[in-house]
Amino acid sequence: MPALSLSLDAVPHIPLIKSGDDLARIIKHAIDGSTLRLEDGDILVLAQKIVSKAENRIVALSSVTPGDLAIAIATEADKDPRLVELILQESNEIIRCKEGVIIVEHKSGIVMANAGIDHSNVSALERDELVTLLPVDSNKSAAGLREQLQQLTGKRLGVIINDSVGRAWRVGTTGLALGSSGVLAIKDLRGEQDLFGVVLRVSETADADALASAACLIMGEADDASPVVIIRGHPVSDVIGGTEKLIRPKSEDMFR
Repeated sequence: MPALSLSLDAVPHIPLIKSGDDLARIIKHAIDGSTLRLEDGDILVLAQKIVSKAENRIVALSSVTPGDLAIAIATEADKDPRLVELILQESNEIIRCKEGVIIVEHKSGIVMANAGIDHSNVSALERDELVTLLPVDSNKSAAGLREQLQQLTGKRLGVIINDSVGRAWRVGTTGLALGSSGVLAIKDLRGEQDLFGVVLRVSETADADALASAACLIMGEADDASPVVIIRGHPVSDVIGGTEKLIRPKSEDMFR
């Protein structure tokens, strides 16, 4: 077999993103001003936060009026009732609630804490009490950014929008693909044979999540954040659709 390799490079000098910014042009400008160069088949992984900011998915908590349900849940979870109101607005249902955390099914179908709403790296002014919401449709956002970046660069690319999430059975956060375009999100290996000729019956690999998680290793979470990563060595694909195939149907979820 040929040697396999995967390279990851953080794009330097991405500025703080503001509402309405042309994210694709900003990314291209940053790459052009660096030693990096895009090639056909590269995948760009973008942190959810910069996509949300560009799409104006920013809310001041001072503008939120919590309802009775939000106030009741906030008491149980020991959270700001205004934040809980936003969590409810962004979710299909609450799955678990305890002090410090609210696990929900986000409107996208992804099960996650606090509907992905985040305080960090939003504003230098704490008094603003700004939070970011996830993109309305992360797959649509990824597809739009992919189309823009391909037009700007003349390269065939893939795009993943990622975020850090916790896991029910593991400590710590890891990357998850919220949306993708030009990437085969899940690879179906059923029907293929293993090393000993045994036919695989259940094997499916969540490639988009694996790539999203790998990018998190060099993105950083604090003031060292590098919100755009170029991955080289994994194939792009013109398959229709994004990460929706990674969401396990509720009817197959043994824990709900």
